[in-house]
Amino acid sequence: MMDWRPIMLVVGILLVILAVFMIPPMVADLAAGHPDWQVFLTSACLTLFTGVSLVLMNRAPGAADLTGRQAFLLTTLVWVVLTFFAALPLQFSELELGLADAVFEAMSGITTTGSTVIVGLDSAPPGILLWRAILQWLGGIGIIVMGVAVLPILSVGGMQLVRAESSDLSDKILPRAAQIASGIGLIYLGLTLTCAIAYWSAGMASFDAAAHAMTTIATGGYSTSDGSIGHFANPSIEWIAVVFMVLGALPFVLYIQFTNGQLGVPFRDSQVRWFLGIVGSATVLITFWLTLQSDLPPRDALRSAAFNVISVITGTGYASTDYGLWGTFPVQVMFFLMCIGGCTGSTTGGIKVFRFSVLYAVASAQVARLIRPHSVVITTFNGRPLPQAAAVAVITFVFMFALCFSIGALALSAFGLDYLTAMSGSLTALANVGPGLGPEIGPSGNFSGLPDGAKWILSFAMLVGRLELFTVLILAAPGFWRA
Repeated sequence: MMDWRPIMLVVGILLVILAVFMIPPMVADLAAGHPDWQVFLTSACLTLFTGVSLVLMNRAPGAADLTGRQAFLLTTLVWVVLTFFAALPLQFSELELGLADAVFEAMSGITTTGSTVIVGLDSAPPGILLWRAILQWLGGIGIIVMGVAVLPILSVGGMQLVRAESSDLSDKILPRAAQIASGIGLIYLGLTLTCAIAYWSAGMASFDAAAHAMTTIATGGYSTSDGSIGHFANPSIEWIAVVFMVLGALPFVLYIQFTNGQLGVPFRDSQVRWFLGIVGSATVLITFWLTLQSDLPPRDALRSAAFNVISVITGTGYASTDYGLWGTFPVQVMFFLMCIGGCTGSTTGGIKVFRFSVLYAVASAQVARLIRPHSVVITTFNGRPLPQAAAVAVITFVFMFALCFSIGALALSAFGLDYLTAMSGSLTALANVGPGLGPEIGPSGNFSGLPDGAKWILSFAMLVGRLELFTVLILAAPGFWRA
């Protein structure tokens, strides 16, 4: 039988951390004289009590390493349990969200998706606004650690390639995660503070600057206004967001190597080159389209194109304007960018650029074999031979992503959603982007009008997409529990 003690111990520790982070929103509401501070206090006490209880009940002499099965279960259980406890302040605040809405908002926050069901953010209590930003900030750092420490060990979707790139780290899951968190945590915090100062210098109020800095680095996209970044109508703020969204989409392990004096490492990484190439190409295409099809000056067209392209491909979900009104070509480009995502080991969602580069390498090798059937063709990734198991894992992941997207879209359409809403809703949840397409869930709308059943489906899709599909789906396999 599986030993649940190390799993519940980790869950308990993380619940204690979550309870501690409920204190700043409580203080914010208390300082503003808003009664919701009591909701945060009660939620923090309940979360802390549960977390401490789990820690005390599951302590064991000696620290045993997690097995692969335990790591699969732990990864999913952490995100599910933290989401439900994070939903407590949302459900019992003055917003009076239902259970489906509260869980949707918390899941969207902690997976850094950025979809929202809250209307009237401009007049929402400061504690709720800060709590949403904190959830995305915590989810961002958690995703980085999971992406470069846990999933490579489990060989999920070709992620063992990341393990090969970080072979100097320990092979044990928890020590490896601790090593990465200690180094990346400081970089993550430093980027957040730098981003907040930049926003504040550009004209944001200090509260807005802090909240947006947390959601920018986490590529989450939660804003303090219904108008998102477009509310500020400030080109400087948009360019600052562009810079830090890109920084959040790059592998954080490379930042450690960069700070250790390996200055050329980020530019030698193939997925970084792929990412920047895709971003640059899409930005140029849409800039030309806007220049030719609208009255925007080239400079404004470039800013709007760059901001929204990067917001979508990184899964941040900020909006400076409703790009759904730009025409059919930009909408189609945005739809495909939703699938791509940023780099592995970053805070972004989507299929991830490294998988597309692997698919390209495999396809190129296959074409070379067809041209010269008797030649020996070695498939490489990042200048190294590509293991066949990793290539198969990547191909399988892309197939499962398409399958889950199709099933999600069909399930949403069963609730009466139109074609564009169902398709883009399924994709934006699975790729952790945030806004979808169309008037209801597009950049100028939100998800509040969807049926509760659709919100539960989207919440599950966010979880599956964030945890790289197989980490969640493997739990449904009977063989997993019999092993």
